[in-house]
Amino acid sequence: MPSPPYPSSPPIVRLVLYVRDIAKVAGFYQRFFGMRPLPGATDRWLELASAEGGCTIALHQAAVSQKSGAAMKLVFGVADVQAFKSAKEEQGLKLGAVHTVTEEGQSFEFANAKDPAGNSISISSRGLTK
Repeated sequence: MPSPPYPSSPPIVRLVLYVRDIAKVAGFYQRFFGMRPLPGATDRWLELASAEGGCTIALHQAAVSQKSGAAMKLVFGVADVQAFKSAKEEQGLKLGAVHTVTEEGQSFEFANAKDPAGNSISISSRGLTK
């Protein structure tokens, strides 16, 4: 039996955020997370990528009727949460307290924030090592 012409477990390649002010939200992710715009931007769409790889964040112009902030969270992998938090707070990013969680003998840290469009974001060391 031949394999299908598509992966059985396709990777997540893009997360779309519906925002009212694309430039403001793009500036946030560029300033605090070093993301860079990809070619192909329009007045209603801008895609951002990390030099480290991973899925991209696409900013899509929200409809007037659309609510801000979605029931999801963007998580950025950071091995040293406290160091990253301290460095970014000096640049103006407001992050919540660093929380430490231990599950099944494994510990990780995280801190939460919101982007200018009200989307939940987090920096987390889950699955990473210092």
